[in-house]
Amino acid sequence: MPQDKLDRRGFLQCAGWTGAGALFLMTGGVAGSIGLDSAVAAPGRPSRVKPFTFLQISDSHVGFDKAANPDARGTFVETIAKIRALPDKPDFILHTGDITHLSRDAEFADADDILREAGIPVFHVPGEHDALDEGGGKAYLARYGKGTQGAGWYSFDHGGAHFIALNNVFNLRPGGLAHLGDEQIAWLKRDVAGLSSSTPIVVFAHIPLWTAYAEWGWGTDDSAAALALLRRFGSVTVLNGHVHQVLQKVEGNIAFHSARSTAYPQPAPGTAPSPGPLKVPAEQLRSVLGIRTATLVPGRDRIALIDTPLA
Repeated sequence: MPQDKLDRRGFLQCAGWTGAGALFLMTGGVAGSIGLDSAVAAPGRPSRVKPFTFLQISDSHVGFDKAANPDARGTFVETIAKIRALPDKPDFILHTGDITHLSRDAEFADADDILREAGIPVFHVPGEHDALDEGGGKAYLARYGKGTQGAGWYSFDHGGAHFIALNNVFNLRPGGLAHLGDEQIAWLKRDVAGLSSSTPIVVFAHIPLWTAYAEWGWGTDDSAAALALLRRFGSVTVLNGHVHQVLQKVEGNIAFHSARSTAYPQPAPGTAPSPGPLKVPAEQLRSVLGIRTATLVPGRDRIALIDTPLA
């Protein structure tokens, strides 16, 4: 198996491709994960504390049909079939954006029909491909914005953890970094004000909240203001999509994890003239859309991401 390594920017770049989803477990405030295939094959393990599980999937790009994956809908269907096959159902799914490729109503409806087959609740945040309609995201908000704040941000509590959904794609500038905005950051301050510092925090957004690669816009320009509000919490996990690959970084108490797409890979930061769909041989496609990784953060709560391909 290829070895993971720290790249020149100081974050962990995992050696294999992943992305159909990662199964996260919360036990006593510690976040961990296993691959979906492993969960399907393995019997339940006894534990003094019963964990709850949730899934992250990302960048399904329903409607995409170019050379990098002529059937992105099909690989999304395969991902949901894996979820349905789990012997113990996760409590819910987090979809971290780019549900659709072109923000068309038919694409949103098709994605919803596929996700419904999982049989568990789904929480969404938008990707930039979900805001390509003339209203700049109105189609997304009409479908998923009920009960949210501002331009679709919200939070919820589950099993003693606090989940925060952020929107950093509605104010994108061409070639620039993502942006949260003062209104959303002010809301976040109010949202976490009453929480105990021992509360496990899970933040999910589409574009990374750390600067993974500024030249490609893989970061959020005002994320420091948001992250400063979370420094007092002992366990903070930040999940994102957008980059279509697993990149990981730890800053103090905050661990950042990006996810693979269920549609197609993208090049590693700086290895191509620009980001975009990366074509691989057809027989390798499902191996680069797998579930992956193993990461241990010494002395801290951990997320361990174990690789299994979609193939």
